[in-house]
Amino acid sequence: MLSRWRSWREQGWTPVAPRDYARAWQLFGGSVATHPVIVERLSALAEVPVRYLGWFAGGELLAAVACWGRHLALSKEVLKRRGQRELFDLGNSEVILPIAEQARVPVRLRMRYVSELNRDQISTLRSQPEELALLRPLPDWSAKFLYNQRRELRLLEQLGARLRPLAEYSPAEQAAIYADLFRRRWGFAARGEAHLAEVFRLLREFMTGSLLLREEQPIAIQILYRVEAPRWISLEYINGGVDPRSSDHSPGSVLTFVNAQAARAEALAAGKPLRYSFGRSDGGYKDRWCHRVPVYQT
Repeated sequence: MLSRWRSWREQGWTPVAPRDYARAWQLFGGSVATHPVIVERLSALAEVPVRYLGWFAGGELLAAVACWGRHLALSKEVLKRRGQRELFDLGNSEVILPIAEQARVPVRLRMRYVSELNRDQISTLRSQPEELALLRPLPDWSAKFLYNQRRELRLLEQLGARLRPLAEYSPAEQAAIYADLFRRRWGFAARGEAHLAEVFRLLREFMTGSLLLREEQPIAIQILYRVEAPRWISLEYINGGVDPRSSDHSPGSVLTFVNAQAARAEALAAGKPLRYSFGRSDGGYKDRWCHRVPVYQT
C-alpha cells in the first residue's frame, strides 16, 4: 500500500542525486527553505533521510524537489510527529521550488506557504487561507515613516547605542544573546533554544543582519537567513528579541529598519528583486512594514 501511494505521488518524477537538486536550484532559483545546503544540513541534524526527485523533458531537468517521505523536506509536521519540533525554527518560510520558468509540473507532496512565483508552474496548487508578509518596496514607505525611523536611530545613538554585524559573533555567542533577549521580551524560551548554537553553526554562512547594542550590551537581535538565487534574493526573518528596558526607544523597530535597508542595498547592488519575508501575515507590526501576498498549498 505504501509503495502504491509513493508511486502515485512520484508519477512523472525521477529520483536524482543531491548534486542534481543543487544544480536545479542554481539554475531556476528557490528560497531559504529549499536551498540545497540548508536542506542537507538540517536534515542531517534531524536524522531524516532526504529523497530528491527531478522532472525531465527531453532529457533536460526542468524541476526538482527535496522530500521527507510524503512531505516537503524540513516539514514542521514531520518534526512534530518525530518529537523534534524544538530542533530548529524556520518560521513559516516562503517555499519556492526550483522549476524552470516555462515548465508546469504536478507536485503531490504535502507543502504549505508555496510562493506566488510557483503559481503557474505547479498544476496541483490550491489557495491557502493564510497570507505571507513581504517587506514593502521602499517607495511604499512615506517620507514621514522614513524620517521617524532615522530619528529613532539617531536618538538611540545619542544614548550610546551602536550597530555591530551579527557575523562578528560566534554561533555560541549568537545563541546566548538571542535566547536571553527573546526570553526577556516574551517571558518564555525561544523555539529550539537547546539547539540554537548548533543550528547557527550549521547555517552561519546564511545568517545576516546586525545586532543593536547600548553601552556595549545587546538590546535587540533578529534571526535572518539569506540566500541568493539567479533572479532574486530570498531573506527570511524568523524571529527576534529585545530588552524591554530599552522599549521606550523602539529598538526592535530601529533594527527592523536597519536590517531592511541593508538588505535592500545588497539587492540593489546585485541588480535583483528582494523577497524579504516576515512569515505568516498576522497583522500588528507586520502590516507597518509589509504588504500581504497570497500563498498556496498542496
